[in-house]
Amino acid sequence: MFPEYRDLIHTLKIEDAHFSRLFEKHNELDHQIKRMESGEEPASHETIETLKKQKLHLKDEIYLMLKKAEAEKSA
Repeated sequence: MFPEYRDLIHTLKIEDAHFSRLFEKHNELDHQIKRMESGEEPASHETIETLKKQKLHLKDEIYLMLKKAEAEKSA
């Protein structure tokens, strides 16, 4: 996710606990969704869709934090 921000992500994961929690939660949802879609973990289509929406919301929030940190860094 966001390879162009790899270094900034690494820095924020160390320096910002909130960012780190969001990033970890996003990754947990990603793995859970993959397990459900593969049939490894049972789930309804609606459950998977709900988790995908949560994951997308987290991704949006992470992106906004990255853009803000990038702007502050260049200011």
